[in-house]
Amino acid sequence: MSEVLQAEREFTQHPIESLLRMDRMPHIWCPGCGIGTSVNCFARALLDSSLDLDKVAIVSGIGCTGRVAGYLRLDSFHATHGRAIPFATGLKLANPKLKVIVYSGDGDLIAIGGNHFIHAARRNMDLTVVCVNNFNYAMTGGQVAPTTPISAVATTAPYGSFEPAFNLPYLAESCGATYIARWTTFHVRQLAKCYAEALTRKGFVFIEVISPCPELFGRRNRLGSVIEMTKYFKEKSVVRNDAPTREVGIDFQGQIIVGKFLDQTRPTWSEAMHAQMHARLGDKFVPMEALA
Repeated sequence: MSEVLQAEREFTQHPIESLLRMDRMPHIWCPGCGIGTSVNCFARALLDSSLDLDKVAIVSGIGCTGRVAGYLRLDSFHATHGRAIPFATGLKLANPKLKVIVYSGDGDLIAIGGNHFIHAARRNMDLTVVCVNNFNYAMTGGQVAPTTPISAVATTAPYGSFEPAFNLPYLAESCGATYIARWTTFHVRQLAKCYAEALTRKGFVFIEVISPCPELFGRRNRLGSVIEMTKYFKEKSVVRNDAPTREVGIDFQGQIIVGKFLDQTRPTWSEAMHAQMHARLGDKFVPMEALA
C-alpha cells in the first residue's frame, strides 16, 4: 500500500474500529437504534482506560443488545436468553483477574434473567452490568416487557400496557448494587464518562442506558422519527445526580431523570467469602486468586 493510501486509511478510520470485529459489519441494528451509540461510548471509554484489554471479557444474552458481544473485539461470550449474568459470574469466579462486563437488554436482563440480576446484586458480584432499555422486546416483535411504561402500546398490549414497570435503578439499589447510573443515548459525553468511571469500580455496577427503538416501540406509539425521539430525550431529561432511586421511575412520555444515583463500596462476594474462610481456616485457606 502506498504511503498516500496508508495515510488516507489512517485518517478515515473510525476511532473505535480497532475494537470492533469489522468482518461482522454491517451490524443488524435498525436505522436510528441507540444501541450502536451506546457501544460507541463504551468502546471509547475502554480505549481511554488503563485496562489490559486482554483481560477484559464481555458477556451478552439474547436480543438486539445481545449482539454487542459479537461485534466487540474482546473475549466475547454470547449466553442463552436471560443467562448472561450467571455465565459472567462463573467467568469471574474462575478467573478473578478478569474485568467482566455484562452488556444486554432489558428483556434479557430484567425479564428472563430477572432472578439472576437480583441475586448477583445481592451478592455484590464484581461485575459491570450495562442494560440498554428500549421499553420492549424489540428483537421478537415488540412485546410488552417489565420496563414498558403504563399506557404504552406493544404487540401484546394493543390498548396500552396496564402493568407497573420496573424502576431499574431502584431495583438495583434495593438488591445491593454499589454503583448505579442512568443516561440516554442523547447524552453521549456523559455516558462515555460514566462508562469510564464505572470500569474503575468494584462490585455490582449497574448502568441503565435509555435507547430509542424507532421501528417497534416508537412507530407503534406514534413517537415520530428517531430525530423526534432523540429530541424528546433531550427535552425531557433532567440531570439529578444522587437522586433517591425510588423517585426516578419513568412514565410514558414523561420526565426522564438521569445521572449518577449511587456510588458506594461494600465487600464483593469474593472479598466477603475470603474474609469468612480466613476467619475459620486461618492460613490454611488459599484464595482463588492464587489458583487462577
